[in-house]
Amino acid sequence: MSRTIILLFHRNIAKSSANRALRDRAAMIPNVEVVDVQSLYSDGVIDMFTDAGAEAQRLLSADRIVLQFPVQWYSTPALLKSWQDSVLTRMFYIFAEEEGDRLTGTPLMIAATAGNISGAYGLGGANRFTIEEIFTPLRATAHRCGLPWHEPYVVFTADKLDEAGLVEAAEGYANAIETFIAATPSASEQEAE
Repeated sequence: MSRTIILLFHRNIAKSSANRALRDRAAMIPNVEVVDVQSLYSDGVIDMFTDAGAEAQRLLSADRIVLQFPVQWYSTPALLKSWQDSVLTRMFYIFAEEEGDRLTGTPLMIAATAGNISGAYGLGGANRFTIEEIFTPLRATAHRCGLPWHEPYVVFTADKLDEAGLVEAAEGYANAIETFIAATPSASEQEAE
Protein backbone atom coordinates (compact mmCIF):
# COMPACT_ATOMS: atom_id res chain seq x y z
CA MET A 1 0.00 0.00 0.00
CA SER A 2 1.31 3.40 -1.00
CA ARG A 3 1.34 6.00 1.77
CA THR A 4 1.46 9.79 1.54
CA ILE A 5 2.10 11.88 4.63
CA ILE A 6 1.15 15.55 4.89
CA LEU A 7 2.92 17.45 7.64
CA LEU A 8 0.81 20.51 8.45
CA PHE A 9 2.61 23.47 10.02
CA HIS A 10 0.07 26.08 11.11
CA ARG A 11 0.21 27.81 14.47
CA ASN A 12 -3.59 27.89 14.90
CA ILE A 13 -5.45 25.65 12.46
CA ALA A 14 -8.76 26.29 14.25
CA LYS A 15 -8.62 29.94 13.15
CA SER A 16 -7.49 29.17 9.63
CA SER A 17 -9.97 28.98 6.81
CA ALA A 18 -7.73 28.05 3.87
CA ASN A 19 -5.29 25.63 5.52
CA ARG A 20 -8.15 23.98 7.40
CA ALA A 21 -10.12 23.53 4.14
CA LEU A 22 -7.04 22.05 2.45
CA ARG A 23 -6.38 19.75 5.40
CA ASP A 24 -9.95 18.52 5.58
CA ARG A 25 -10.12 17.72 1.87
CA ALA A 26 -6.71 16.04 1.79
CA ALA A 27 -7.68 13.80 4.71
CA MET A 28 -10.41 12.28 2.51
CA ILE A 29 -7.91 10.89 0.00
CA PRO A 30 -7.20 7.17 0.53
CA ASN A 31 -3.79 6.37 2.04
CA VAL A 32 -3.10 10.01 2.89
CA GLU A 33 -2.31 10.85 6.51
CA VAL A 34 -2.41 14.46 7.71
CA VAL A 35 -0.31 15.24 10.77
CA ASP A 36 -0.91 18.52 12.62
CA VAL A 37 2.66 19.14 13.76
CA GLN A 38 1.69 22.18 15.85
CA SER A 39 -0.60 20.01 17.98
CA LEU A 40 2.30 17.64 18.62
CA TYR A 41 4.78 20.39 19.55
CA SER A 42 2.65 23.25 20.86
CA ASP A 43 5.66 24.74 22.67
CA GLY A 44 7.66 24.77 19.41
CA VAL A 45 10.36 22.52 20.85
CA ILE A 46 11.36 19.35 18.99
CA ASP A 47 14.03 17.35 20.79
CA MET A 48 16.57 16.01 18.32
CA PHE A 49 16.92 12.62 19.98
CA THR A 50 13.44 11.76 21.22
CA ASP A 51 10.88 13.73 19.21
CA ALA A 52 12.97 13.80 16.05
CA GLY A 53 13.45 10.05 16.28
CA ALA A 54 9.69 9.55 16.13
CA GLU A 55 9.45 12.06 13.28
CA ALA A 56 12.20 10.21 11.40
CA GLN A 57 10.27 6.96 11.68
CA ARG A 58 7.13 8.71 10.45
CA LEU A 59 9.01 9.96 7.37
CA LEU A 60 10.61 6.58 6.72
CA SER A 61 7.18 4.93 6.69
CA ALA A 62 5.96 7.21 3.89
CA ASP A 63 6.27 6.83 0.13
CA ARG A 64 5.97 10.58 -0.38
CA ILE A 65 5.93 13.72 1.78
CA VAL A 66 3.93 16.95 1.59
CA LEU A 67 4.82 19.99 3.69
CA GLN A 68 1.76 22.22 4.11
CA PHE A 69 2.03 25.71 5.62
CA PRO A 70 1.13 29.39 5.29
CA VAL A 71 3.88 31.60 3.86
CA GLN A 72 4.82 34.02 6.65
CA TRP A 73 7.10 36.96 5.98
CA TYR A 74 8.48 35.30 2.84
CA SER A 75 9.39 32.16 4.72
CA THR A 76 8.01 29.11 6.48
CA PRO A 77 6.46 29.14 9.96
CA ALA A 78 8.98 28.93 12.81
CA LEU A 79 7.88 25.39 13.72
CA LEU A 80 8.74 24.11 10.23
CA LYS A 81 12.23 25.58 10.56
CA SER A 82 12.57 24.00 14.02
CA TRP A 83 11.37 20.69 12.57
CA GLN A 84 13.99 20.91 9.82
CA ASP A 85 16.72 21.77 12.30
CA SER A 86 15.89 18.83 14.57
CA VAL A 87 14.59 16.12 12.26
CA LEU A 88 16.70 16.63 9.16
CA THR A 89 19.87 17.34 11.13
CA ARG A 90 19.31 14.11 13.03
CA MET A 91 18.52 12.11 9.89
CA PHE A 92 21.23 13.44 7.58
CA TYR A 93 24.09 14.33 9.91
CA ILE A 94 23.81 12.21 13.05
CA PHE A 95 22.14 9.03 11.76
CA ALA A 96 22.83 9.37 8.05
CA GLU A 97 23.27 5.69 7.27
CA GLU A 98 20.38 4.47 9.43
CA GLU A 99 17.88 7.23 8.57
CA GLY A 100 18.93 9.86 6.03
CA ASP A 101 20.17 7.42 3.41
CA ARG A 102 16.89 5.51 3.73
CA LEU A 103 14.83 8.69 3.21
CA THR A 104 16.78 9.71 0.12
CA GLY A 105 14.62 9.32 -2.98
CA THR A 106 11.32 10.02 -1.20
CA PRO A 107 9.45 12.62 -3.30
CA LEU A 108 8.57 15.97 -1.68
CA MET A 109 5.79 18.42 -2.48
CA ILE A 110 5.12 21.83 -0.96
CA ALA A 111 1.56 23.05 -0.37
CA ALA A 112 1.39 26.66 0.75
CA THR A 113 -1.04 29.47 1.25
CA ALA A 114 -0.13 33.10 0.61
CA GLY A 115 -2.07 36.22 1.48
CA ASN A 116 -1.44 38.30 -1.61
CA ILE A 117 -2.46 37.87 -5.25
CA SER A 118 -0.21 35.81 -7.50
CA GLY A 119 0.78 38.93 -9.45
CA ALA A 120 2.34 40.42 -6.31
CA TYR A 121 4.99 37.71 -6.45
CA GLY A 122 7.45 38.77 -9.11
CA LEU A 123 9.91 41.49 -10.08
CA GLY A 124 7.16 44.00 -10.86
CA GLY A 125 4.94 43.01 -7.93
CA ALA A 126 4.65 44.29 -4.40
CA ASN A 127 6.66 41.35 -3.04
CA ARG A 128 9.36 41.59 -5.75
CA PHE A 129 10.23 37.88 -5.64
CA THR A 130 8.39 34.97 -7.21
CA ILE A 131 6.90 32.31 -4.98
CA GLU A 132 9.43 29.90 -6.52
CA GLU A 133 12.25 32.19 -5.32
CA ILE A 134 10.72 32.30 -1.85
CA PHE A 135 10.76 28.48 -1.82
CA THR A 136 14.49 28.36 -2.72
CA PRO A 137 15.63 27.31 0.81
CA LEU A 138 13.15 24.43 0.75
CA ARG A 139 14.23 23.40 -2.71
CA ALA A 140 17.88 23.52 -1.62
CA THR A 141 17.03 21.38 1.41
CA ALA A 142 15.22 18.87 -0.80
CA HIS A 143 18.25 18.73 -3.10
CA ARG A 144 20.66 18.26 -0.19
CA CYS A 145 18.53 15.45 1.25
CA GLY A 146 17.96 13.76 -2.12
CA LEU A 147 14.19 14.31 -2.01
CA PRO A 148 12.86 14.71 -5.56
CA TRP A 149 11.03 18.04 -5.82
CA HIS A 150 7.47 18.01 -7.12
CA GLU A 151 5.57 21.04 -8.41
CA PRO A 152 4.26 23.03 -5.40
CA TYR A 153 0.57 23.75 -4.87
CA VAL A 154 -0.01 27.36 -3.85
CA VAL A 155 -3.24 29.13 -2.89
CA PHE A 156 -2.99 32.91 -3.28
CA THR A 157 -5.24 35.43 -1.45
CA ALA A 158 -5.87 32.60 1.00
CA ASP A 159 -7.23 34.79 3.78
CA LYS A 160 -9.73 36.47 1.43
CA LEU A 161 -11.40 33.42 -0.09
CA ASP A 162 -15.15 33.04 0.25
CA GLU A 163 -16.77 29.63 0.75
CA ALA A 164 -16.80 28.85 -2.98
CA GLY A 165 -13.14 29.87 -3.25
CA LEU A 166 -12.22 27.63 -0.33
CA VAL A 167 -13.99 24.67 -1.93
CA GLU A 168 -12.21 25.35 -5.22
CA ALA A 169 -8.82 25.62 -3.48
CA ALA A 170 -9.45 22.40 -1.54
CA GLU A 171 -10.49 20.50 -4.68
CA GLY A 172 -7.43 21.86 -6.48
CA TYR A 173 -5.30 20.59 -3.59
CA ALA A 174 -6.87 17.15 -3.76
CA ASN A 175 -6.18 17.05 -7.50
CA ALA A 176 -2.58 18.18 -6.93
CA ILE A 177 -2.05 15.44 -4.33
CA GLU A 178 -3.58 12.79 -6.59
CA THR A 179 -1.32 13.98 -9.44
CA PHE A 180 1.67 13.81 -7.07
CA ILE A 181 0.75 10.27 -6.04
CA ALA A 182 0.28 9.16 -9.67
CA ALA A 183 3.61 10.72 -10.70
CA THR A 184 5.54 9.13 -7.83
CA PRO A 185 4.62 5.45 -7.52
CA SER A 186 6.05 3.58 -4.55
CA ALA A 187 8.61 0.81 -5.07
CA SER A 188 5.94 -1.85 -4.51
CA GLU A 189 3.66 -0.19 -7.08
CA GLN A 190 6.52 -0.07 -9.60
CA GLU A 191 7.21 -3.78 -9.06
CA ALA A 192 3.54 -4.59 -9.68
CA GLU A 193 3.57 -2.88 -13.07
